[in-house]
Amino acid sequence: MFSLSKISLANRSVVALLTSILAVFGFISVGSLKQELFPSLEFPQAAIVTTYPGASPDVMDTQVSRLIESSVESIDGVTTTSSTSQSSLSTVRVTFDFGITAAKVTDSLNAALDSVKANLPTGANARVISGGLGTIPVMVLSVASNTGDNTEIAKLLPDIAPTLFKKVPGVKDVQIGGIREYRVNMKLNAQAMAANGVTAQSITNALRTNGFVLPAGTLQDNEGQITVQVGTPVESVETLKKLPITSAIPSAMPGLGRVLTIGDIASVSYELAPIASISRVDGKPSLAISITKTQEGNTVSISNGIKPLEEELATKLGGDVTIKETFNQAPFVEKSIADLVKEGLLGLTFAILIILVFLRSWRSTLVTAISIPTSLLVAFIGLAGFGYSLNLFTLSALTIAIGRVVDDSIVVIENINRHLAYGEKKIEAILNSVKEVAGAITAATLTTVAVFLPIAVVDGLVGQLFRPFALTFALALVASLFVSLTIVPVIAYWFLKTPVVDGDMTEAQAKKFAAKARAEEEEHERKSWLQRGYIPVLTATQKRPVITLVASALVLVFTFGLVPFIKTNFIGSSGSTTFSINQSVPPGASLQDKAEAAEGVEKLLLDSGDTVAVTTTIGGTADSRVAFGQSAGGIQIQVSTKETVNGDAFQAKMQKLFDADPTLGKVSFQTGQSFGSSGTVDVTVTAKTDEQLREGIKLVQDALEGKIDNVSPDVVTTLSEKQRTLKVTVDRVAATRLGLSEIAVSTLVANAMSPQSIGSINIDNKETDIYIKSENVPETIEEVKNIPLSPFGQVRLSSVAKVELVSVPTRITTQDGDRAATVSLTPNKDASLGPITMQVAEKVAELQDKMPAGTTLLPIGGVSADQAESFGQLLLALLAAIAIVYLIMVATFRSLAQPLVLLVSIPFAATGAF
Repeated sequence: MFSLSKISLANRSVVALLTSILAVFGFISVGSLKQELFPSLEFPQAAIVTTYPGASPDVMDTQVSRLIESSVESIDGVTTTSSTSQSSLSTVRVTFDFGITAAKVTDSLNAALDSVKANLPTGANARVISGGLGTIPVMVLSVASNTGDNTEIAKLLPDIAPTLFKKVPGVKDVQIGGIREYRVNMKLNAQAMAANGVTAQSITNALRTNGFVLPAGTLQDNEGQITVQVGTPVESVETLKKLPITSAIPSAMPGLGRVLTIGDIASVSYELAPIASISRVDGKPSLAISITKTQEGNTVSISNGIKPLEEELATKLGGDVTIKETFNQAPFVEKSIADLVKEGLLGLTFAILIILVFLRSWRSTLVTAISIPTSLLVAFIGLAGFGYSLNLFTLSALTIAIGRVVDDSIVVIENINRHLAYGEKKIEAILNSVKEVAGAITAATLTTVAVFLPIAVVDGLVGQLFRPFALTFALALVASLFVSLTIVPVIAYWFLKTPVVDGDMTEAQAKKFAAKARAEEEEHERKSWLQRGYIPVLTATQKRPVITLVASALVLVFTFGLVPFIKTNFIGSSGSTTFSINQSVPPGASLQDKAEAAEGVEKLLLDSGDTVAVTTTIGGTADSRVAFGQSAGGIQIQVSTKETVNGDAFQAKMQKLFDADPTLGKVSFQTGQSFGSSGTVDVTVTAKTDEQLREGIKLVQDALEGKIDNVSPDVVTTLSEKQRTLKVTVDRVAATRLGLSEIAVSTLVANAMSPQSIGSINIDNKETDIYIKSENVPETIEEVKNIPLSPFGQVRLSSVAKVELVSVPTRITTQDGDRAATVSLTPNKDASLGPITMQVAEKVAELQDKMPAGTTLLPIGGVSADQAESFGQLLLALLAAIAIVYLIMVATFRSLAQPLVLLVSIPFAATGAF
């Protein structure tokens, strides 16, 4: 390493030019780095969400969830699978080994889904939803008409918004929420159908055999080639009404059925589909625009690019609309980065002042201070090269590095000053100084780098989060070593002064002068306040080795005795001003019931005066919220508060108000879920039957409720409540006597109860679903029993089936193929996770022998499992770091024993930290 200094001093102009080039490229790199809150993460998890309108939880479980779960279990790299089956919805969640890319996860699940799609029930619609921070929107905008009717802007928004916002570089997707779709409704006339011998299948056949434009060939004439096409598309309700249907009743012509049209046996209308979900902002109906970014997208620049387009969007929608930002990551990212930059500048300032105090020379301070920005600019070049961003982790690494990157330069410049004070010539003094310390600063830098580099190669979430941190820190330190051995000697040659020496001295006189100068400087060093304070301490400890060692051992005992008193957590609060609230109401509540319950929560939030936006979503199914933990059909409220509001105090105040009003149902702020963590301590029970599962969960719930410190008093279980269900059991023999099968009876009941999709047509260049429904939809249990199964109603449902009211689970959950349920504890704010986990582990251990036959207690999961895994990975990284440090020191000292003396100091690092 010493040769670098010799080359640099021999080529001072080249070094100056290289420094300028590094500075220029460093500033260019800073400008090119994208800004985001956290490093880009890829979670190896995804979900397959399937909607099957009208299906019960049991049907979803047996006909959808089990089929899909069995197909994904055999995929390479799958670690766990779980499924949740609810009315009309199945969610199969799949977790893969870390290191598998999100793209590969999605491709694997799509392939598995394709292999079973043919076996799924008709009408079931399945799709893959990937996980990760990439699914979190950069911005969410609400759009509402000032007239209160969003119907017209709902027609325009899906075409205008994506086209407009995708012009901004880095935007990946623009999704529109809250829009009510139109559909074609056919209300069948049962008497007309019976009189003409027409069934619902006749209408389906008419749709399948009409409305297609097919190429028939080509003709050739004097003007060239003519293509021939046959058919006319069905693109309007009027055309649909005129589609012909063949009656089973003979016409006047022998061998032919009478020809009717759809309009003869059904009333056809083009109407808004029934409301399936509700979206409100500040209590008013609105539409939502969610904007997500690409992996390379810059959160801040996307936000800045979207804002100017909001006014253009309003103009294109007619002008009489209100557009409001309900969620925006950019301000929080900018504030976090600005705070870190401020802290970094303060650190830089204090570092320079301390250098000035110790070196007592503004020239030496200036030379040393130059190494700090130079090293950081080189680190920025490395960040750009690796494709990393400016985020909390990389900026934290740079802030911490500021205090360390100056160390090598201080050692070099201080030694140069010392040799110059000895009266040596400048070039000689610089080379001698660097030669003395080059090995030491190289070893010191490499050992520090060795502490951080193992973190960059660990697996799992810790590796993804801290890899940019570790590499950023390592880049800055390696750059500081390079600067101290190349740039600092050159700048020292230009800036530092040499003692005045008489040029007429003989060689003997010069040596005598140098010896005298060295003696004076060494005497001055011995009289320095630092040595006067340190040498007595060193002398005392060497004279009393036993006392020193015993005292050291006591210090270590005291240090590690503090461990039980130190709080542990997985990932603390980020200080965001945006919070999520989950609200649940009793099973069986209608959409209107949920809307009214949500209004109460909205009013309390808006009346607090602390909010900027309150966004409510009620219902909805196939989205990422449902896929990764939240229940379908629930109530989710997102609150953005003013920046001056204390988040913890706001949550505590509002939670008291929620708890005081029982009409609101169960309302709670969503905790945790940082980087895929649940935020709760989970105990999961699996069983073969529902009865065993309920018995096992009850034992766990009783063992934990009210017996764990520092957790929320509510012990939540995923074991679903029961809801009332009208169960129809078909007498297969009786149905067969009447020429009906069980599936035929099921179809007739389904057609009578709710509209059934039978296909689609293109209206206004948009694919529109067609639904058929009966004239008289049953509204009571008696009317269900009297559903006609024959054309003129001679046979009723009650004659071939038993109709009874029963209670069934609202949700069926499985894990790795077995029935499963989880008991969850929510740690209090700022509570230490370690003691909570230990208490839960003790209770679970006591239950192992008491669990019912057929049940299994799984290891404690949730945030406890995430923390244990991450701490384990960091411990391995720590051990690897110690091994690498020892290896470097062995190479430096060329001794196995001497580095062991230095390693003794490592446990004492915990003294200050703890």
